[in-house]
This record gives sequence, structure tokens and C-alpha cells, in this order.
Amino acid sequence: MRDRIIIALDTPSAEDALALGRSLQGHATHVKVGMTLFYTAGPQIVHALRELGFEVFVDLKMHDIPHQVAGAVRSLASLGASMLTVHAAGGRAMLEAAAREAMRLQEEGLPRPRLIAVTVLTSMGAPALAEVGVTRSVPLQVASLAFLAHEVGIDGVVCSPHEAAEMRELLGEGALVVTPGVRPAWAETGDQARVATPRAALEAGASHLVIGRPVTAAPDPVAAFERIVEEG
Repeated sequence: MRDRIIIALDTPSAEDALALGRSLQGHATHVKVGMTLFYTAGPQIVHALRELGFEVFVDLKMHDIPHQVAGAVRSLASLGASMLTVHAAGGRAMLEAAAREAMRLQEEGLPRPRLIAVTVLTSMGAPALAEVGVTRSVPLQVASLAFLAHEVGIDGVVCSPHEAAEMRELLGEGALVVTPGVRPAWAETGDQARVATPRAALEAGASHLVIGRPVTAAPDPVAAFERIVEEG
């Protein structure tokens, strides 16, 4: 259970993120760096968290021409990132370039980052998709993009806990299914409407749980983290 929890360090500064990291050393094993922290603290935050002993999931949702995304995969891997997100909407060529670059790193004897596809943002419903020219339903678009990513060698997907069972069935047992929107029953739901408990998400097929404020905003982050581990 401990190794399946990714703590989202959605903090406004490197100092706050590193303070949380130091408090969770020896307890959590994985942390997530999103856009806000990465753009504020810079690439060095990944290296600093690696120095604390964490596996680092860099969630930048890469979406660009194949050459740029391949270069970004290599750059982030060189910082020590072990998991990265790419937008499946970038298309087959972009996804193939990302997967190929990750494999090339492995062939060179370097750590290969695991690549996780983002399909449809949770903020987008059918009307928003229609505005950008997508007429398929949200579930069909999610499944189509997830299968495309899987087909070209992407390691897994990010999805709501409520789609975890469907993604597990679609992609098979070997795929990574990373679920944000996970909160223990004793935590406030905050501004997330579609949440699930850690146990429910795992039972649905999630491989990794992204958990933020129930731990990072707790009076005692370590106690909150350990309670989640015990209950999972």
C-alpha cells in the first residue's frame, strides 16, 4: 500500500514542498510535482526531491510536436523523474515518439520513466469537447484515447477512480492506472466532486493513488499518511 500512494505536493513554493518532503521521508515513497510547483521552483525541484529519496511523478501533461515531447521525456528523465504524463490527444506520432525515447533511455542503460496518458480532462464534459470538434461521448473519447496510448507503448493512464475498473479491463493487468480524486472517508472532499476512498479505488483497479490535501494540509502529515496506509 505504501508504495502505491503518490503524495501531490501542490504547494506554492519549493521551500514548502521540500519541508513536506522532509517530514514524509521514511514514510511515503512517491511524490507528484505538478505545473504550479514545477513552474515556480524550476526543474531543480525534481532533483531535490530525488535527493530526499522519493520517486518523483512529474505531471506536466506534455502535448507538442513529437520531437519536442521526445526531448522533454529525456530532459525530465535526466532530472530523475520516474513517471511522466503525456496528453493522448497529441496523437499517435507524438505518443510513439515519447514511448520510443523512454525505451531508448533504457537501451542506453539509463532509468526508463513510466509514461502515463491523460485522455480527457475531468473539467471537460460533452459541451466542452464539442467546442473543440470532438463529437463522441466523453466515455467513448476516454476509451479511444486510452487504447491508442496503450497500443503504442504508453505504460498507463490517469483517470478518475470511477473509471478505474473500465480502464483496467480495457488495458489489462500490466497497465498503470493512476487515480487522483482519492480521499479517505474522514477527510473533507474540498472542491473535488468525483472522489473515492483509497480502498475503493484500489478495489476498482487502480495501481497508484494520488493523494494531496488529506495529507499535505493535515496538522500532522505523517500521522495522516500512516492512517491511510493502515486503512488501505
